[in-house]
Amino acid sequence: MIGFRLAAQRAPEPRRINDDVVMRHDHVYEIAPEKMTIIRQIDMPAWDTMRIVASRWDHLAWMHDHWADEVLSAEELDGEDPPGGPPET
Repeated sequence: MIGFRLAAQRAPEPRRINDDVVMRHDHVYEIAPEKMTIIRQIDMPAWDTMRIVASRWDHLAWMHDHWADEVLSAEELDGEDPPGGPPET
């Protein structure tokens, strides 16, 4: 019988990024569990976390395809002002 076992899907132990942030999966930042005093963090299977992350990337790609004339990365700007001039202060 094939079944779902939560114990087989435990997320990796958190790596401390700073006093307020931990990372369990690469590029997935979480509030440190000890900071979550009003609403406790729930245990999520690793596959569910990765499903949510993939869905966010899919949504971002859709937004770029439908609304952006071009997509710029911070590396491409390399200190230049963004199109339209510098941000107003």
